[in-house]
Amino acid sequence: MKHSVLGVLVDATDYDRATAAVLDAAREGRPFALTALAVHGVMTGVQDRAHGARLNSFDLVTPDGQPVRWALNSMYGAALADRVYGPTLTLRVLDRAAAEGLPIYLYGSTDETLDRLVPRLQEMFPALKIAGREPSKFRAARPGELVEIAERVKASGARILLVGLGCPRQEVFAHAVRPVLAMPVLAVGAAFDYHAGQLRRPPEWMQRRGLEWLWRLGLEPGRLWRRYLLLNPAYLARLGAQKTGLWKATPPAPTTDPAASVPA
Repeated sequence: MKHSVLGVLVDATDYDRATAAVLDAAREGRPFALTALAVHGVMTGVQDRAHGARLNSFDLVTPDGQPVRWALNSMYGAALADRVYGPTLTLRVLDRAAAEGLPIYLYGSTDETLDRLVPRLQEMFPALKIAGREPSKFRAARPGELVEIAERVKASGARILLVGLGCPRQEVFAHAVRPVLAMPVLAVGAAFDYHAGQLRRPPEWMQRRGLEWLWRLGLEPGRLWRRYLLLNPAYLARLGAQKTGLWKATPPAPTTDPAASVPA
């Protein structure tokens, strides 16, 4: 079930249900878009209502960050015991895909990261079929390029597309490509970097207490300080206003119009 967290519709789900939803769509060959949102992802939809409408059109939005899970539990009694973290969900999906012989396609990041990621995934899941891989172009897609990318994915025989472009670029891409791909499209955030061994995971105690942002801020202060030191307090303030009724977080209606420059 979807619930409004500052106007962004997030599903009160867990790893098992999210994984099953992805695999069902892959087996049936139908469009399905998923993203895992932490505070930063939610706030992108709050600050840009067009992007919020885009997020609200996703089939599944998981509570990637503990503060998002806490919001679902506090406001809606969701009783979620854990978040549904993008990198962990990715491994669960890949495990099932390998077991069922469903090929995957990796789109995004850099060639260097993909060179490290592919052998690590094959080591973890020897039966995994990687139908194709393609790095980001780090620019806006030219006219017609999105369809060309989709055709390459389809021609590869892939049944699941994993997108690692970073927030919010990956959500813009997944939203735009969903109508032309009959398969699940998963916006998996930093999963490529984590599983390629290029980002260190925080200790488990920090993850449980919602302090992953502090760990990442310590690793990349110059790039991430605005994201965490400005957006986190804004998220908490708005959440308090929503919960007490001082602010009505009206969700923007879902949209099928990309209404943005699609990244490639």
